[in-house]
Amino acid sequence: MNKLELEGKWNQIKGAVKQKYGEWFDNDEVFADGKLDEYVGKIQEKTGRTKEDIEQEIKDWREDDNHL
Repeated sequence: MNKLELEGKWNQIKGAVKQKYGEWFDNDEVFADGKLDEYVGKIQEKTGRTKEDIEQEIKDWREDDNHL
């Protein structure tokens, strides 16, 4: 397992913790942030890309959707 795969697993764990915290305290923003961390972690683990690169691509997709 390389460094980026390990970071991907960590992001998934961090995301799951944020989701649980969001559920406990009825905080939708924290829950959503946790979901994003989890998905980014899964993509990072599978592709070996950096978290920053994946988050930038997601941001670009959102901006492109806003222009439609």
